Amino acid sequence: MSVTYNFAGKTVLIIGGTTGIGRATAVAFADAGADIFVAGIGAADGESLKAEISATTSVAVEFSEVDVRVDAQVKALVERAVVRFGRIDIAFNNAGIPGKTAPVQDLEESDYDLILDVNLKGIFLGLKYQIPHMLAQGGGVIVNTASLFGVMGFATTAAYCASKWGVIGLTNSVALEVAKSNIRVNAIAPGSTMTPLLSGMFGGEQSARDTVTHLIPMGRIADPKEIAQLVLFLSSDAASYITGQAVVVDGGGFVASA
Repeated sequence: MSVTYNFAGKTVLIIGGTTGIGRATAVAFADAGADIFVAGIGAADGESLKAEISATTSVAVEFSEVDVRVDAQVKALVERAVVRFGRIDIAFNNAGIPGKTAPVQDLEESDYDLILDVNLKGIFLGLKYQIPHMLAQGGGVIVNTASLFGVMGFATTAAYCASKWGVIGLTNSVALEVAKSNIRVNAIAPGSTMTPLLSGMFGGEQSARDTVTHLIPMGRIADPKEIAQLVLFLSSDAASYITGQAVVVDGGGFVASA
């Protein structure tokens, strides 16, 4: 079954969109007719994404580098997106890093701070500046990226798990704050997806496959395009009564582990 979405006339801000799930989602939104403002680290990746989208669609696409740990940069990013397109209808807060994989006693304070600053503070700052804009314009949709490791623990990823559990708590709470303001806020909780983050967490693609595939009932690692489809669904009118949720998309891994 092929699902087709129509986001023509909508503007999407994607923070953390140069690789992996963010990049696949940017392409999917563009294919569905949305104008795209992508932010992330890596100018070369950003420019190649713009070229990829422009080669197959006529939508407007912009890219800006941003460090999601820095309040002033996130604030300026949201302002630039509003100036460029007039409004932000949908925001996808997706920036994240795997951080150091090790038992908690082998982590330095700096390891913990880096993971929490990018994965949790970055989403907090996105929400902080997206929400006022959406309140002023009368509504919007926000999707945050958590993780399967935001609903379950996994040895040697304690700080990463802490950051992603935090994303879900942040999502739940903010959704309640704006539920009567025509703003929906949800999170996705992807399981193993073949992205640079996953390969970085486990030391390469093959190592990731060797480590996690046997834990997944469906017997395979997800493609980023599959996760992108969930983001589009949650951003669409088909999900108009869904807010405050963390939707697990993991090939059955959580159920099997539970």
